[in-house]
Amino acid sequence: MLEAPEKFPVLGLPVHLLNDYGHWLGTRVQQRLGSHVVTLNAEMAMQAERNNSLASIIQRAELVIPDGAGVIFYLWLQGKRQQRCPGIELAESLLRQAGQWGACPVFFYGGAPGVAQAAVNVWQSRLPELAIAGVQHGYINDVETQELKTTLQDKQPQIILVGLGVPRQELWIAENRHLCPNSVWIGVGGSFDIWGGIKTRAPSWLRDNHLEWLYRLYQEPWRWRRMLVLPQFALKALAQRLA
Repeated sequence: MLEAPEKFPVLGLPVHLLNDYGHWLGTRVQQRLGSHVVTLNAEMAMQAERNNSLASIIQRAELVIPDGAGVIFYLWLQGKRQQRCPGIELAESLLRQAGQWGACPVFFYGGAPGVAQAAVNVWQSRLPELAIAGVQHGYINDVETQELKTTLQDKQPQIILVGLGVPRQELWIAENRHLCPNSVWIGVGGSFDIWGGIKTRAPSWLRDNHLEWLYRLYQEPWRWRRMLVLPQFALKALAQRLA
């Protein structure tokens, strides 16, 4: 039986502490243990303070990873030396494992029209053995949404990547994971854009210095209003440390 990882609270939200998230989650996939993976960063944590539904979903998730530099900073202030685990890298680790297993179908849902398919094409070129259960962009009407749900229920993919942005993807997963109760569901944000070549990740030197958020702001300057929560999160982290 796979042991549950240690949890540590970040502003009242659980963060699971592991040395190898990819291995732990890969074992969940192979054992067909249904899981919701949340990639927690400072922005999501602050959203959860105002959104009880989102907070409840994070509380119930089987795996909450420290995706953002702010979460790592919070853990550091509390004496936890935890490595950051970017959600995109965890998803990539899982896809590589699925490609090696050969019979582990993956479903891609989200992004603008054509983006998820471009991401699938890239991964199939890298991993010809990767089984693709289906792909669907995120701009669909009610009828298409119902068709998507029927497809998921019929195909029962083992891994479902949902790129709808926060908090929409977390809410959608929580609402629909009963359709595939033995699947691993991951909210992957804008990962499809990066895999499909629409956008690029920050250079490694920025990632290594916990400044990937700054590169995203450079690529998407409209995010500046959303980034205002970062100093608020830092102040809360310091207040918790002093308390």
